[in-house]
Amino acid sequence: MTIGDSIATKTIGARLWLYSNYHCNLACSYCLTSSSRDVPKRELAADIMLALVDEAATLGFRSVGITGGEPFVRADMPDIVAAVARRLPVVVLTNGTMFTPRFVARLAPLATLPAALQVSLDSADPAANDALRGRGTYARVIAGIRTLRAAAIKVRIGSTVDDGAGAALEPLCELHRSLGILDADHVVRPVVRRGRAADHALGIAAQLEDLPAELTLTVDGAFWSPASPTVRNGRLDIGELLTRTIAPLRIPAEAMLRYASSGGMPQGTGLVA
Repeated sequence: MTIGDSIATKTIGARLWLYSNYHCNLACSYCLTSSSRDVPKRELAADIMLALVDEAATLGFRSVGITGGEPFVRADMPDIVAAVARRLPVVVLTNGTMFTPRFVARLAPLATLPAALQVSLDSADPAANDALRGRGTYARVIAGIRTLRAAAIKVRIGSTVDDGAGAALEPLCELHRSLGILDADHVVRPVVRRGRAADHALGIAAQLEDLPAELTLTVDGAFWSPASPTVRNGRLDIGELLTRTIAPLRIPAEAMLRYASSGGMPQGTGLVA
């Protein structure tokens, strides 16, 4: 079975994920990678990202996801996202706090490209949202969404909720509808008890079988899922590491296919500094 065949049969996911960097302007209470302003940047270089996307298109991947850290703390990220979108459709996971009118002007090409910005918003209650993500984030995110929408850039909402938070979803849905965002563009996911969430006893304890087989590349190697390369107390969990090699992309993609075809990779444990 080829990589393209495995994507067509949904043996592995059609989206390739890239961790562009690990640093962030926030320090959210449930962050998988324990990101903050103070952590090492650990970036994927722009030329490497674009070469990986070129190969991804050749192998049969259908879209790209970019996450972090906060991708847009990188000065080159607006240009990277536009370049990726000219190759494959892309979604960027962002905390949404940086989208001032001046910054959004740099994102203008995305209005005519297959690109979406998935902005994190966890509650319709400003205090509840800010308790998870930092003081003042709610107001900045709402303003940023409005600025993006005015620039005709596609926006999705990503809500990360802890167990028992279902009752809070309807006000959140009403909020995103009031901002002109469709229900289909509201992604709700549980807090996974990894990274900083484990420090605060938040979320669910996800096992490998709970995670989608979506090839995820970082500066540290290739992982099973976007939820796999987690960091706690400054140490990277390599229990779901596929390969240390990320290029050529064929190598980690074939490793993922071998594991996925056999029912999942052996789940070990391991932390590295």
